[in-house]
Amino acid sequence: MPTWPDSKKFALEPIMRLENGDEANVSQLDMEIHIGTHVDAPWHFVAGAKTIDRVSLDILMGEAMVVEMPDVSSITADNLEALGLPLGIERLLFHTRNSQLWENRSTEFYPDFVALAPDAARWVVDHQIKLVGVDYLSVQRYGDPPDTHQILLGAEVIVIEGLNLSGVKSGRYNLSCLPLKLIGAEGSPARAVLVPIESQNETNK
Repeated sequence: MPTWPDSKKFALEPIMRLENGDEANVSQLDMEIHIGTHVDAPWHFVAGAKTIDRVSLDILMGEAMVVEMPDVSSITADNLEALGLPLGIERLLFHTRNSQLWENRSTEFYPDFVALAPDAARWVVDHQIKLVGVDYLSVQRYGDPPDTHQILLGAEVIVIEGLNLSGVKSGRYNLSCLPLKLIGAEGSPARAVLVPIESQNETNK
């Protein structure tokens, strides 16, 4: 999978294997926290803020809005205002051209990924959104100063990075995103699942 430049790569190493005469298959996982789909806790960029074990799962589970933004190279406050989002949205996931990279199974880091400009982060905070998710490795643009992270995490907006939204259309979903409970860590790998709310409604009829 793609990783941030100079970060440690993902490694799954065998410790014990049945075919070698061991009594069980056992593996060792070696990776940075900020690889693949993962959650940023406020402490990632804000001194003294919440670590991942103190982030409420209530924020990471519930109704989310997926918005498709295929034609932007950077998500700005004007872009967000133009969406005309309904009131009360608390979780906002951005499906951009980045998701094509996941669909193509690209393993190289792509520095021109779409992410949020600082004014978009302020828009998110001003509109009382509690969680944002992006379809590449960072919520801020490559080479930018950390303003976007600091604005969001400073307001305790939780960030999910590395979402694969290929094949996911705009609309309302139930999100379940469960990070590992790593005590004192600034983030955690996570498994994120979206279930279309319309499908649930049809099932219950």
